[in-house]
Amino acid sequence: MAYYCYLVECANGAYYAGWTLDPLRRVRQHNAGRGARYTSLNSPVRLVYVELVPDRATALKRELQIKRLGHSGKQKLVDSAAGNLVGEFLAVERAVETEQAIQGGENLDAPGI
Repeated sequence: MAYYCYLVECANGAYYAGWTLDPLRRVRQHNAGRGARYTSLNSPVRLVYVELVPDRATALKRELQIKRLGHSGKQKLVDSAAGNLVGEFLAVERAVETEQAIQGGENLDAPGI
């Protein structure tokens, strides 16, 4: 099972750190108001950093390390390419959205009965 630490950028420009098994699902939860109280008050959020960690205990420790960073420290994580998997997750999300749009378009073009 894969565990991830992540950073989202809130609408107010602040960063929120957390851990999850599925970063894209977690961002959807944050944006639907079902995430942390902070993100529900400062939504929408945007995924800006994802880091793979080996297990739950490490995820909890790493989340705390990231939360203790100041804004500039979190910004350095976001700007660094090393270890940041956000591009891969966003590419998957775009592919899924494209596939859904294509399927939706095919359904709209199907002849009526």
